Amino acid sequence: MNVTKYILAATTVSLMVTGAWAAEFTKGVVKKVDVKAKKVTVIHEELKSLEMPAMTMVFRTANDEMLASLKDGQKIEFVADRVNGKLTITELK
Repeated sequence: MNVTKYILAATTVSLMVTGAWAAEFTKGVVKKVDVKAKKVTVIHEELKSLEMPAMTMVFRTANDEMLASLKDGQKIEFVADRVNGKLTITELK
């Protein structure tokens, strides 16, 4: 029994170190950047982590630098999550 627990723990640590549980990136296209409102509109594929189908949505970004790096028509890969109840892009490729 202890050997099984040890193997399970070692496997879990190994998966975490190799990034097997890394956030899943979603492809999208920036439709509109609104710097004043600190929001970006993205036409995106399915957001599996948020259980949302493909659609056009408005997001906040994790920081102002991320928002400033986005341009209308730009193809992106991103990770989105709910941050303080708001849909937020937390990572960009």
